[in-house]
Amino acid sequence: MRSTLLAGLAGALYFASAPAQAQVPEDLRAAYANAADLAEGKGVAQNVCAGCHGLNGNSRIAGVPHIAGQRPGYLYLELRVYRSGGRGENAMSNAVKVLNDDALYKVAAYYASLEPAQPAAGKKSPARLDPVAAGKAAAAPCAGCHEQSGVSKTAGTPSLAGLDPKYLVAATVAYKSGQRKNEIMKTMAADLSDRDMGNIALYYALQKPSRARTAAAGDAAAGKAAAEACAGCHGDTGVSSKPANPSLAGQDAQYLAGALRAYKDGSRSSDAMKGLAASLEDAEVKNLAAYYASQQPQAPNVRKPLSVAEWAERCDRCHGAGGNSTDPRLPALAGQREDYLARVLQAYRKGERKSSQMAAMSEGLTEADVESLAAHYARQKPRSVVYIFLPSK
Repeated sequence: MRSTLLAGLAGALYFASAPAQAQVPEDLRAAYANAADLAEGKGVAQNVCAGCHGLNGNSRIAGVPHIAGQRPGYLYLELRVYRSGGRGENAMSNAVKVLNDDALYKVAAYYASLEPAQPAAGKKSPARLDPVAAGKAAAAPCAGCHEQSGVSKTAGTPSLAGLDPKYLVAATVAYKSGQRKNEIMKTMAADLSDRDMGNIALYYALQKPSRARTAAAGDAAAGKAAAEACAGCHGDTGVSSKPANPSLAGQDAQYLAGALRAYKDGSRSSDAMKGLAASLEDAEVKNLAAYYASQQPQAPNVRKPLSVAEWAERCDRCHGAGGNSTDPRLPALAGQREDYLARVLQAYRKGERKSSQMAAMSEGLTEADVESLAAHYARQKPRSVVYIFLPSK
């Protein structure tokens, strides 16, 4: 009867053999707390923690996490990190720096024993538009010149399919700012947000690249020898391995020739390109452009972004189904404050918060991914967990 009641209240019930107290691992110590420990932990919480986290562990302050029902081992370990200054000098470090390990494990056990805060009833995660679909929609005005596929059919107009997103975003920003001179492009880019530019660049990067369907005026064979000077940045056959440098393979020849002339006369700014283009005669410009236009383009190493559900599936491997961790050393995410989750994910992305596992997981997250994941987990139903340690035989 007791087990059934506990399982109903907690949502999950876990049994493990309890070692002798001297053998309890330090990171699991708070999971072995008894009623007296919880009472002492409540006293610590009242004096040290309640001002920000509330005595009930449900924060009402932006950026301050809920800790009611959080996993005991995780809370204890995090408190030690704060006490040691591992998160920098801040309010948390100052609050706990005078507490000994005994106080830390008891207050961790106390907050872990509380019923977690529940998301607002009926609050659902906001819909997130697929960035590739968003990029396609935002790129609709571009199709008149660059084609929906991004493969040019108009001489003098560059193909965009298969260009690395970092290069394409940088080029769009340059047109928007006027650093690259083109009134049409400046007008087209004027109202694009950073997210619009990123989505458009991603959309074109994922389109299948092919040679521009335009004629080339120069001699491709003659241009091959001259292209050796360009290989260091643009690859042997015009397929760049550096995101900041554009691939030239399959590009429209007239556009390439125009770009080289612009670098030569200084109307397009680049110290490296101006030096290389300065000595080129017009025939050599045409031959180089014809050579690169004849090469086979390759898709960049860019993958379609994961959906929120796909990201959450990865996160759930450690943090439990729906963000409800069953490991006392790993944090539950379900029902946590959205602003706090977003801030912590950003800190892992930027390396401000250290964890080899989280650094690897968060490396591929975009700003939109962070926002969506924070919203997703904030709206999951949190479930407390009771760990019952059976006497060892």
